[in-house]
Amino acid sequence: MYLEIVSPEATLFSGEVTSVSVPGVNGEFQMLNNHAPVVSILKEGTVKIAGNIELNEDVQDKFSKGNAGETLLKINSGTLEMKDNKVIVLAD
Repeated sequence: MYLEIVSPEATLFSGEVTSVSVPGVNGEFQMLNNHAPVVSILKEGTVKIAGNIELNEDVQDKFSKGNAGETLLKINSGTLEMKDNKVIVLAD
């Protein structure tokens, strides 16, 4: 599936991923390929991205690596839309 993470400053990530977990207002949830369409508000927490992730040098300092090898991004809040195997995260 395709993931795009956008902040007010820039596009932080854009590319193919295996899965993405996000901090929804009703709890953390994960999306895999062919997930049903969803729109959700995100709360403060960590976006966890699984897959072979290539980050641009100018945004690498915003991401970290998790214990299970996933790529992590701390957010304060945001909105998510999943539709047709494309996830868009608008993050603060």
